[in-house]
Amino acid sequence: MRALPEGLDLARLCHAWIVERADGVKLGFTDHDQDLVVDGVACKASGGWSPGASEAGVGYAPGQAAALGVLDDAGISEVDLDAGLYDGAKVFALRVDWSAPSRLVRLWTATIAALSREGRAFKATLAGPAAALERVAGRTFTRLCDARLGDPRCGVDLSAHPGATCDKRWATCVGAFANGVNFRGFPTAPGEDFLTLYPVEGERNDGGRR
Repeated sequence: MRALPEGLDLARLCHAWIVERADGVKLGFTDHDQDLVVDGVACKASGGWSPGASEAGVGYAPGQAAALGVLDDAGISEVDLDAGLYDGAKVFALRVDWSAPSRLVRLWTATIAALSREGRAFKATLAGPAAALERVAGRTFTRLCDARLGDPRCGVDLSAHPGATCDKRWATCVGAFANGVNFRGFPTAPGEDFLTLYPVEGERNDGGRR
């Protein structure tokens, strides 16, 4: 539950967004019809920034939302965008009393996860704080290889195997690419059916790998 500042006039509310780049530069935008100074940042009314769909979902949901805008040399410029200055930038969304911008409510904080452009327009994909929970940390314990064919962990020379694909199985790695030494899976890992197995007379029950 958010605590609303004393004297906040619900009839005079607008949105403001503050973008903080990794180099410390801050830019502000608002949907009010006049520029505002919010949290010490000049927020432009004509900055070409607006929220896209699913704005509310960016707060604490793992999912993503979007912001749309138009490139402007006085705001978000094409040169800075191409230079990657907005990659990973923080975006702070606020609800502001435009008659007294010091009275505000902080709605959410997000990170620019991706940027795309089409002509003079751009789209910023925003990821909320919980998006980090979706990231894979470490390796996955699976019978299949978790490397990508031809990447440094795989080591296969794709020029020697034009058009080749890989289904991530041990048999394919060894048989098609002779690359068992770089296999990044666990082909002998027991599956769920291991719990129901029992020694059978006449079968190999020495615990060997294969």
